[in-house]
Amino acid sequence: MSAPAPSPLAIVDAEPLPRQEEVLTDAALAFVAELHRNFTARRDELLTRRRDRRAEIARTSTLDFRPETAEIRAGDWKVAPAPAALNDRRVEITGPTDRKMTINALNSGAKVWLADFEDASAPTWENVVLGQLNLIDAYERRIDFTDAKSGKSYALKDAGQLATVVMRPRGWHLEERHLQFDGRPVPGALVDFGLYFFHNAQRLIDLGKGPYFYLPKTESYLEARLWNDIFVFAQDYVGVPQGTVRATVLIETITAAYEMEEILFELKDHAAGLNAGRWDYLFSIVKNFRDGGEKFVLPDRNAVTMTAPFMRAYTELLVRTCHKRGAHAIGGMAAFIPSRRDAEVNKVAFEKVKADKDREAGDGFDGSWVAHPDLVPIAMASFDAVLGDRPNQKDRLREDVSVAPGDLIAIDSLDAKPTYEGLVSAVQVGIRYIEAWLRGLGAVAIFNLMEDAATAEISRSQIWQWINAGVVFEHDGKPLRATADLARKVAEEELAAIRAEIGEEAFAAGKWQQAHDLLLKVSLDADYADFLTLPAYEQLVG
Repeated sequence: MSAPAPSPLAIVDAEPLPRQEEVLTDAALAFVAELHRNFTARRDELLTRRRDRRAEIARTSTLDFRPETAEIRAGDWKVAPAPAALNDRRVEITGPTDRKMTINALNSGAKVWLADFEDASAPTWENVVLGQLNLIDAYERRIDFTDAKSGKSYALKDAGQLATVVMRPRGWHLEERHLQFDGRPVPGALVDFGLYFFHNAQRLIDLGKGPYFYLPKTESYLEARLWNDIFVFAQDYVGVPQGTVRATVLIETITAAYEMEEILFELKDHAAGLNAGRWDYLFSIVKNFRDGGEKFVLPDRNAVTMTAPFMRAYTELLVRTCHKRGAHAIGGMAAFIPSRRDAEVNKVAFEKVKADKDREAGDGFDGSWVAHPDLVPIAMASFDAVLGDRPNQKDRLREDVSVAPGDLIAIDSLDAKPTYEGLVSAVQVGIRYIEAWLRGLGAVAIFNLMEDAATAEISRSQIWQWINAGVVFEHDGKPLRATADLARKVAEEELAAIRAEIGEEAFAAGKWQQAHDLLLKVSLDADYADFLTLPAYEQLVG
């Protein structure tokens, strides 16, 4: 298909960046404009549908598998076979697309790199555009560089040793304010997908791979249908064969957990698998059932392990669904960041990572995520022990799994309660993450864990839920009610502790007060913000 000229109404509202003309070409912008004109209105309708669904949950405090799609669930169908480059996904590493991470992730020994423009990347215009440029440079093998501060050189290994890239665009709820067509901002998802696909689809085919994507924050099969229509349009537009695109959908919302089969069906010719995303999933439960009463109150986030009954129901249903339909089932994140100073901390953490990956491999997952290259060998050993020379275990159909609708939302089946220490931790992590995000960092090491935006979402959501549910903690042998004043007190103490920890100069140079204020706003406002990143984006510089 011939590319139309870029719209005279196209506006790039940002300071020029080095080499941006290689990404923001007229032809690439024309493609993004066509995506915007053809699909943004449907995106808008689906966001309205999300609000309607949430209102329905508020009325009923329940969810069920959809009756209108029963035929799909009962049907005999499978997704398209995996391409060779995506058939073995036993370990996947995640991270943003800065230059150093791009090289380290590709060289990590993982089978797949989730190149992240979403929760692990604060959407400054520099991150959006230069992240695209780094991926182009990687595919062209011109990304080698020397770090000016450390003097260390970074270079790609041989092509056969590099991870396969699966790129994650932003979720549907975010706009890209720096790029406008026809008088309105383009959805960030279309900017990220459009620029990447336009520049790299043929490049990747030439390398024996293809344009592969992770789809975040999906809430319904109709959102998957929208993505499928975008893929069909995009492949025709640039002239690559239909089915070249492959997409793995993150089942990280509670509503999507009830529509897994339908989501795979909508993406059938482009589907690669589903992934179990823990923190966003818990955030979605709080968001949707926030007024459902005591039985939906989550305990401290670290008490909600993947062995909790309602989380087991979710992950086992995901494996069964994927394998029934010929798709990959990808497990959750090992977020530990190894300490260079404390071998004992590493020993304990590595044992936990191994146990988690052993469980996933034993449950039938075909692969799993890690956040740091040092964890790749641990996760690899867990999956090697089960898979051997096989690329996956899709032949394990898990027909022993039976999940009733109520099992997925049986939050009160978990024998744990919120604690005061959990409130303190939520405030600490929330402030520290938001501060870094406002400076343009999306993947942040906090207390030996690699945190992303999902961390801040569950932190602020739990503070909000505990206060609004009137949770009473046991603290120093006495009852202590969760209140807005208590959250403010904890936040004030944390801000003072950070100031003492890093010193006055570094404190003044950061965005600590701003982060403190934003965390309290989204944690204490009566009107619960759908996503923390929406008000945060208004404060993001660049």
